[in-house]
Amino acid sequence: MAATPAISALESAGIDHIVHRYTHDRRHADYGAEAVEVMGERLGVEPGQIFKTLVVDLGDRRLGVTVLPVPQQLSLKAAAKAFGVPKAVMAQAAAVTRATGYVLGGVSPVGQKTALPVVVDSSVRQWDRVLTSAGKRGLEIELAPADLIAVTSATVADIAA
Repeated sequence: MAATPAISALESAGIDHIVHRYTHDRRHADYGAEAVEVMGERLGVEPGQIFKTLVVDLGDRRLGVTVLPVPQQLSLKAAAKAFGVPKAVMAQAAAVTRATGYVLGGVSPVGQKTALPVVVDSSVRQWDRVLTSAGKRGLEIELAPADLIAVTSATVADIAA
């Protein structure tokens, strides 16, 4: 399988990571829950160690990327505050794909087509390793939280509801 832009970005940056693959079930509409189910069972990781990527619309045709544990809900109010804007709403799927180069369910915070500002939930700091999408459904990357923050130039804030 060819490397995704996320995997290529990590390799180019010399960041230690592990790629985990699983067969995505097309009937499974909740991509994060599927990753938690499969990766939790296979690797014995906690659900809170598996992070999802959600893209928000910050207004004025600007987007931002939020990264938080799959079991948590995004607080749009907290996300807006972290991005320094008055309001944030969930971005439209077409805008997400256009800006990131990834399809929903496979959006990685790493290696996006357009460099977008990133905010990672502060809970990331409680783990030695976390998993996040590698840029394709059924593909996860495992890496140190500090490396995720560094490679995405992320701000860390409390963004989970």
